[in-house]
Amino acid sequence: MSLLAPLYLFLGAAAIVPLLIHLLRRRIGTRVDFPAARYLARAEQEHSRSLRLRNILLMLLRVAIIVFVATAAARPVARWAGAGHGPTALAIVLDNSLSTSAVVDGRPLIEQFRSAAREVLGQATASDRLWLVTADGRLRGGSASSLREELDRVEPLNGGGDMRAALARAAIVVRSAGLDSRQIALLTDGQRTAWSQSIDVGDVQVLTSLARGTPPPNRAVIAAMPRPERWTPRGAVVARLLSKDSTTYRITLAGRSLARGTAGPNDEIVIHAAPPERGWVAGTVELEPDELPGDNVRHFAVWIGAAPGVALSAAAGPFLRSGIDVLKSAGRITDGRDIAIVPADELSSLPALIVAPSDPVRIGAANRALERAGVPWRFGAGGPRHEESTVSAAPGVAASTRTSTATGGEGADSARGSAFTDVSATLRYELVSQPGVEADTLARVGREPWIVAGPRYVIVASPIDPAATTFPVRAAFVPWVAEMLTERLVGEPGGVVEAVPGRQLPRPRWADAIESASGVRAVLGDDLQVPPQAGAYFLDRAGRRVGALVANPDPAESMLERFGPDDLTRRITAQRVLNASDRAQFTRMAFRAAARRSVLEPLLAIALTLLLLEAVLVRVGHRTA
Repeated sequence: MSLLAPLYLFLGAAAIVPLLIHLLRRRIGTRVDFPAARYLARAEQEHSRSLRLRNILLMLLRVAIIVFVATAAARPVARWAGAGHGPTALAIVLDNSLSTSAVVDGRPLIEQFRSAAREVLGQATASDRLWLVTADGRLRGGSASSLREELDRVEPLNGGGDMRAALARAAIVVRSAGLDSRQIALLTDGQRTAWSQSIDVGDVQVLTSLARGTPPPNRAVIAAMPRPERWTPRGAVVARLLSKDSTTYRITLAGRSLARGTAGPNDEIVIHAAPPERGWVAGTVELEPDELPGDNVRHFAVWIGAAPGVALSAAAGPFLRSGIDVLKSAGRITDGRDIAIVPADELSSLPALIVAPSDPVRIGAANRALERAGVPWRFGAGGPRHEESTVSAAPGVAASTRTSTATGGEGADSARGSAFTDVSATLRYELVSQPGVEADTLARVGREPWIVAGPRYVIVASPIDPAATTFPVRAAFVPWVAEMLTERLVGEPGGVVEAVPGRQLPRPRWADAIESASGVRAVLGDDLQVPPQAGAYFLDRAGRRVGALVANPDPAESMLERFGPDDLTRRITAQRVLNASDRAQFTRMAFRAAARRSVLEPLLAIALTLLLLEAVLVRVGHRTA
């Protein structure tokens, strides 16, 4: 038993009043026997025992009445036999992550969870406070009928959600309800990847119901990516599968089949292609549907164009010339004027790979050329710095424009930082940014930028010559030049943003609108709200496609291994954690596990009964007297 208003117990001190009255009524003094009254002594002795018993009983009744009234005023609640329950703050946490769309015993798990939640809500009373929390963190509160309507609208996510955050949010709302009975009813499949970390919900009781049985076998596409991100026009689609047996796959591009085949267990697929499509196009890697269809398709996006035509200035140096010749012979680039490779003082148009002039006298002309071209960087006026310094990749940035929320930053490619291993600069200029610059720092010397890139430009702060830097004599130099020309500078500025459906991201600075699969455009604000459905969505700038937002489920959702009840209990710290062995027990325990019924009414009934009994005894006593 516990008390909702324990201070009212101090009223019980009034129980001493009937005791004092009883004691004060005792006759104290010298007893004098009068001869005339002796005949009454025998009658008094006959009735004295019954009178004492009646007075003691009256005293006990009055003390008990006061004690019961004071206890009732303290609003006690307790577990006791009978139907119903006391006021309860109950939050139903429903796991609607992608893994709960798996079909088990002929029904998706989420349908089974919804049915159990409806049965729990059917036991709620008007005095309960109720909430529904889903894996995406959405919180709904209201009556049992309104939450049943909300349950009908809950659909499986195309991502993983965050069950720990959902449980923490549920604990906050039930604690804030101001009720003594606080309960969380958790419906989850117990997926290991979702419950890998522990959580403490405080002084709240948790009742869990886990999916029973063995999870179904699952085949999934856990990775699908173009390599490189921009094809000119050749490239490859790389996909990784999760499967325990052989499975057939299909790769599509712009709505048509690009390749079909059969892959072995957990195979990696590499398909090379030179498709006729141009510009930003979307593609998929697909498997045959199984019990978890949500991960059988994975989306990607790629830019396809002709090999860029490159115009190389003679003043750029022999090492750039040698690198360009290698790329031409491989068919990666051609002669043309799509991209310029020039010293900064010769810059006349973008896109361009810009290197520092070899003659310090040309710095003024270089800065004027940068200004005319709209490049928001200048070479420092202090002249070249002659000191050997180590070059390193800038933290969190790589040459590729690909971004990924899964890795928490830019550059998911393996090229991150590898181009600048064992590179030093002995002659370099300071790079000074102008106000409002939008650019990435690709490489640094100490804390100062050495290579920067922005829309349609890349600037190197040293001449490409061994006398200024060791970069042109390193093996990574030519691959880096190829990446700049065929991925960073070719086509429209922009790139691919990878995210989980339903997340909110900062808006890419190079995009102002998003285009759905049906062609509907929506203007972007400060944030980019990832659509809830998986797919490839194009990003536009001034009406032109400049990139893509690719929304795919978290690969961890494809791993269906589960925790047992005991394992899950050890990961939840609470006032008490209970496990329901089946759905019927979960429904029965949803309120009784934490809720206690009010004892106020029974205590008042007892007090009233005692008060009536006291009145009867008093009336009988007066008649006897």
